[in-house]
Amino acid sequence: MTVNPKKDQYGLILNHQVMEHQTDEKIAVPLMEETTKTFHNIASCSFDKGFHSRSNQEKLATLIDLVAMPRKGKPSAKTAAIENNPEFIRLRHQHSSVESSINALENHGLDRCPDHGIEGFKRYVAFAVIARNIQIIGRALEIKELRKQQKEQRKKYLLAA
Repeated sequence: MTVNPKKDQYGLILNHQVMEHQTDEKIAVPLMEETTKTFHNIASCSFDKGFHSRSNQEKLATLIDLVAMPRKGKPSAKTAAIENNPEFIRLRHQHSSVESSINALENHGLDRCPDHGIEGFKRYVAFAVIARNIQIIGRALEIKELRKQQKEQRKKYLLAA
């Protein structure tokens, strides 16, 4: 059983799914369909090789402008050209933040679930996602406040000089 989150450009988890007896390639399209219904302006998405199938590539291309989903196996010349595109590479580099989110969820309590049964686990995952998003928002607000204080200190310093 794994947790599969989808994040936005700010690091917030937009959607997640607890996978039970499912493989990655079976959930890519339904997960993105659900996500794009809620968030209409998604321009790109990134997946790892486990999600790849020709059908997923085609269906996701109708939903989203740019899909970064590396193909399995040795790439053909056409595939290599697509995967060496700078935009594709940029999205692949951002994909590591999804893995980082999974790790952060595990490090902040998701590694041990006190709730019993699959429904309890799903509830616990949802709470962990909410808590992680609150943590990200809190950190952003903290940084904003710190920058404001630094700006005020620079003003004081310049006025004193």
